[in-house]
Amino acid sequence: MDHPTPAFETKIVAPQDLPARLAQLPRPLVFTNGCFDILHRGHVTLLGQARALGASMIVALNTDASVRRLGKGDDRPVNALADRLAVMAALECVSLVTWFDEDTPIERILDCRPDILVKGGDWPVEKIVGNTEVAGWGGKTVSIPFIHQKSTTALLEKIRKL
Repeated sequence: MDHPTPAFETKIVAPQDLPARLAQLPRPLVFTNGCFDILHRGHVTLLGQARALGASMIVALNTDASVRRLGKGDDRPVNALADRLAVMAALECVSLVTWFDEDTPIERILDCRPDILVKGGDWPVEKIVGNTEVAGWGGKTVSIPFIHQKSTTALLEKIRKL
């Protein structure tokens, strides 16, 4: 039985299709990235705060292989890329969602040329990949302090102990 694709999934954009879709977004454009394996309150708070910095926001997710290379554990990611993309696309604050297979999101940052590059507070601005490039075209990089001390790794540890 065929099910219609939910409308929010139209926000999922393959890297090669980004230029056409980005041209339709209002600026300033916010860019952030991460694994977003098991979405929690810390994630959605950060995403909401990031989106408030601009008129639209694109989120780039690590592919499954890229997540595994980060050394978060043999069982990560828990959720496959297609599922993580769909969950991210369902969030109202997200304008578009894409992915990257490299160890860093620099290629997607260069593709998107965001006005504002955002990461969570565990990243000092000078260590955020793309900071130099974004500053080079007149944009800014923001490290948003965590309000809720949550992490997927800690959540999984809690689940394992149950």
